[in-house]
Amino acid sequence: MSTEPNTQEKTRLHIRNKNRERYDLEALKVAEPGLADHIKPNKYGAESVDFSNPSAVKLLNKALLNHYYGIKNWDFPDENLCPPIPGRADYLHYMADLLTQSNFGEIPPGEKVSVLDIGVGASCIYPIIGVTEYGWNFIGSDIDPKSLEAADKIVSSNEVLTGKIECRLQENSEFILEGILKSDEKIDMTICNPPFHASPEEAKKESRRKVTNLTGKRVTKPVLNFAGVSAELIYEGGEVAFINKIIDESERFSKNCYWFSTLVSKQSTLKGMYKALNLMEITQIKTIPLGTGNKSSRIVAWSFLTKEEQKQWRETRWKKAVL
Repeated sequence: MSTEPNTQEKTRLHIRNKNRERYDLEALKVAEPGLADHIKPNKYGAESVDFSNPSAVKLLNKALLNHYYGIKNWDFPDENLCPPIPGRADYLHYMADLLTQSNFGEIPPGEKVSVLDIGVGASCIYPIIGVTEYGWNFIGSDIDPKSLEAADKIVSSNEVLTGKIECRLQENSEFILEGILKSDEKIDMTICNPPFHASPEEAKKESRRKVTNLTGKRVTKPVLNFAGVSAELIYEGGEVAFINKIIDESERFSKNCYWFSTLVSKQSTLKGMYKALNLMEITQIKTIPLGTGNKSSRIVAWSFLTKEEQKQWRETRWKKAVL
């Protein structure tokens, strides 16, 4: 079924985003004292975190998770991706809105919502925010055993996360959903921040651009300010190939999931993505713009469920029990 993407305007962080306003650096220094060593005046004379320094970014994230989300223990190898938390939170808040729209204006009970995070990474960041903000249950998939080991350690080290997040290893690099989702398993949505570089050279070029923008200085060998091992940043064919693979596999699991979704960092990816989706029996496509920092991206979500199947889904999975 061919359908036009439904797009809404976006100007700032989501209304429920805890970091919608400027960081409270004094509170964050209390939450993570080591952060104080990485705060200095920016070009306008205001105190700011040194975002070009990977150690500073990681300490900032530790402080944010402790102060705003109650996560006391969060650590993983330095070579892994250290994500910007406000942008990650925005993705989940807008997906919560999408679930609300799908449930006649009422967000489904958190304990009844299951989410698959494709490429959970060592930081386990999406499940952490989804559990602490909404009480959702998560499956976190990844192709890297070391990343899953680190994510599992974060889960077991924070009581609020225990029993809410299950990490699953993707043992076959040819697949994304296959081998992770069981044939009779139901999830309410997938989320994904796909690797968007097609080669190490492309990743290095983008890193140089980022650090130059952050520091105003030209660099030739930058340290990735958000780190990231190759599987997190690089996929043969880049973002386009990875997303097309998700779309292709989503058809097989069309009745297992209400909303499939992914971040799309490049505007140029959208045309081919819509074309691929419109070749399938898609009933809904939603495009939700995001704009955090100096970068604009968007969420694209799609569903195969008919109106009758959506109704049955709501009644069997989301309906509150009558006491």
